[in-house]
Amino acid sequence: MRRVGKGGKIINVYKFRTMYAYSEYLQEYIYEKNSLDTGGKFKDDFRVSRVGKLLRRYWIDELPMIVNVLKGDLKIVGVRPLSRHYLSLYTPELQNLRKKFKPGLIPPYYVDLPETMEEIMDSEMRYLKAYEKHPFLTDVKYFFLVGYTILFKKARSK
Repeated sequence: MRRVGKGGKIINVYKFRTMYAYSEYLQEYIYEKNSLDTGGKFKDDFRVSRVGKLLRRYWIDELPMIVNVLKGDLKIVGVRPLSRHYLSLYTPELQNLRKKFKPGLIPPYYVDLPETMEEIMDSEMRYLKAYEKHPFLTDVKYFFLVGYTILFKKARSK
């Protein structure tokens, strides 16, 4: 998948396919037709296959992204790499701040569990501002907070 990385550079992110072929070309159409659901996912996204829903629920589709971490395109904790279209939905300030840092495999999203686009942007802004001041400590803190949320609050992907 083509995603925006550090410096606005386009990177190829590896994942197991959860959508039908060529679904990425329908992203703008899905957004215009269905808007966003809670948590920032597209509402009624028919592009996700039945097997894809299972892979997403347990984050199995994300395992190949470890290759991106090893290549240096991603770090362990950080905001998720986004498509150009999805990134364009963010404020210009947040777009610019996101481009200053490598995206990550484990998103800070799971600390706050935001539901609306505004809450998602606020959550990412808080993480990025903290990361800007104390990179290592921020990532360690978020790593453990995300782990706690997933294990004890049973946070899952849709």
